[in-house]
Amino acid sequence: MFDGLTMKDNQDKLSGKSAADVKDSRRDRLKLALRENLKRRKSQARGRSDGGASSENADASLDDGSGEKS
Repeated sequence: MFDGLTMKDNQDKLSGKSAADVKDSRRDRLKLALRENLKRRKSQARGRSDGGASSENADASLDDGSGEKS
């Protein structure tokens, strides 16, 4: 009943992919994820540099001026 293959081995045989194909696929996915992450970080940095003053004003407006700590 058990032929000594693990589930992963079975899946690899069924899909017909070699180890090199699997590595290439993984590398491509990683490359794409890193590229998307870089785009997101650049966009966030641009947003911070453009809207930096407005966030400081927003923090100041939260202070009611009573001098009491919450």
